Amino acid sequence: MKKRTKKIIAVTLSILVVAGLAAALTGYSLWTKPAVTEGGSLIIEEGVTYEELSRELGAQGYVGNTRRLDYFAQFLGMDGNVRPGHYLLRTGMTYPQVVRMFQRGFQTPVNVTFNNIRLLPQLAGRVARQLQPDSVAFQQVIMADTTPAYYGFTPEGFIGMFIPDTYQMYWTSTPQMFLDRMKREYENFWTGERDRKREELGLTRGEVSTLASIVYEETKKTDEMPRVAGVYLNRLRIGMPLEADPTVIFAMGDFTIKRVLTVYTKVDHPYNTYRNPGIPPGPICMPPVTAIDAVLDYEHHDYLFFCAKPDFSGYHSFARNLREHNRNSQLWREALNRAGIR
Repeated sequence: MKKRTKKIIAVTLSILVVAGLAAALTGYSLWTKPAVTEGGSLIIEEGVTYEELSRELGAQGYVGNTRRLDYFAQFLGMDGNVRPGHYLLRTGMTYPQVVRMFQRGFQTPVNVTFNNIRLLPQLAGRVARQLQPDSVAFQQVIMADTTPAYYGFTPEGFIGMFIPDTYQMYWTSTPQMFLDRMKREYENFWTGERDRKREELGLTRGEVSTLASIVYEETKKTDEMPRVAGVYLNRLRIGMPLEADPTVIFAMGDFTIKRVLTVYTKVDHPYNTYRNPGIPPGPICMPPVTAIDAVLDYEHHDYLFFCAKPDFSGYHSFARNLREHNRNSQLWREALNRAGIR
């Protein structure tokens, strides 16, 4: 082979090698180049197409070059609808990472929070605002006649299965998945130590939750809850009716009542603890952990009565006998009258 020909071949090979390296480096750069310029979260509804997603990512400023994103989506075989869910876009994510996240449905859990719940339909509405299914879907499952028994509860006690807190769940969780999770959380909540304490009280888990719901409706002061719980436990021990005003309000079904009159305490209803001895059939609200633990760790004392303080502080005056209690009650009635509360 002539010297000149060898030189041409050598030069050509060098050019090809350089070109190949340049192409490889360019390709590598494209695969590793950051796509997300500013992080954020995005909810993808059912039926959203990739084209709609691409436009949204560009419009929201998450991805600076959607044409490059489209190239990788096509290269990686992403087409049609995108998996619904809640997705977290982190600053610096590459184009392939973005495509794979939506292609494979790599969701980021959302926080589901509920508290201050009085009735189960209220729970359905609260959770529906935080997860994909609507309130109708949640109500259909939660309020179904067969649901409480499926999870081992009576219809009256079912609300006690839900422990108010913040839980991380996938946005696409179904109502059934939500209930299954709540049952697991309920079992985890009732640790051996909590069960030991309630057994010492001679109460079931449901009775503890019911008593805790009454305590919570009586006082929102966490430092006072154990004392209030102690009053009710003292009454139970001696066979005295609980005579809890919140149970009367629950029986009346009118939660706007601010003053429980004597006539209300005569209503014929299983939750009226003025007429029915013992613990009602189920919780009158969804008791928080603080109230449940207040029952389990109740304050030991000999009080049998309590009445709201006339300073409207939210705290109560406690009494050991009816004479002391009547005096406290009179001060409270006078305060109500002065405030025009009927």
